[in-house]
Amino acid sequence: MSEDDGRALEDAAAAVAGLDALDTPSAQKVPWWRRALSVWLPPTVALVLFIVVWQIVWASAITSEYKIPAPAAVWAQVTEVFTDGRVWSILWTSISRAFLGFFIALLIATPLGLLVAKVKVVRSAIGPLLSGLQSLPSVAWVPAAVLWFGLTDATIYFVVLLGSIPSIANGLVAGIDQIPPILPRVGQVLGARGLTSARHILLPAALPGFIAGCKQGWAFSWRSLMAAEIIAAGPLLGFGLGAFLKEGSDFNDMPKVIAAIFLILVVGIGIELLIFRPIERRVLRARGLSLGR
Repeated sequence: MSEDDGRALEDAAAAVAGLDALDTPSAQKVPWWRRALSVWLPPTVALVLFIVVWQIVWASAITSEYKIPAPAAVWAQVTEVFTDGRVWSILWTSISRAFLGFFIALLIATPLGLLVAKVKVVRSAIGPLLSGLQSLPSVAWVPAAVLWFGLTDATIYFVVLLGSIPSIANGLVAGIDQIPPILPRVGQVLGARGLTSARHILLPAALPGFIAGCKQGWAFSWRSLMAAEIIAAGPLLGFGLGAFLKEGSDFNDMPKVIAAIFLILVVGIGIELLIFRPIERRVLRARGLSLGR
């Protein structure tokens, strides 16, 4: 091999190495305090600004205190609920219902989504129905559920399921529709068919879309639960966050109403940050992607 050929090979190897370096995601180690600041500082600043504006509006007496109470009055209501210990019973009633309803919805929606995605007749028959149910407000089911099941837990879970199943199923269908056709074909060549193909090819490949559908399904189930607890109140249904909100409304207690809304919001954000965000980040990182935030 001549000297010129050797140099050409070295140049080609350097060029390929440069392209590989471009394709390889660079992992930069960021100090923990900088990560904490980037995660917690923006929402903290936004919350402080919101409270400051709220305090200014209250102090200016633009409207009556009945409509906009002072932040201190709302905080006193939150502190009272924590002090007397009622908050744990209230949170457990709602969160346990939400998780159980979401788990049942996941068990139903996953095979349903697979059927809709892979069986043309099923997609033609119930695909539009799923999309319609997803856009239907869950609160519309509460009066019918009360008439069918009475003031029992079955009413709550019925509304939660109808609120979450369409979103989870449609998320899985969207994820499967975006799978490159070569993957199922390779699976068939290797002998993966039926449930084996669904377990080892379709579900893993559609995981980002499936997780997005699960996040939306959780949001819909949480909203459905709150609507059901507010409307369908009774001694057999326990006392959850929705009933706590309704109690404040019935007694014209605006600090309690805002405190209930605050607790509902905190639970929703907490589930997103503690459960869905880490799962989504891990799945995207495994695919060389990023959440971008």
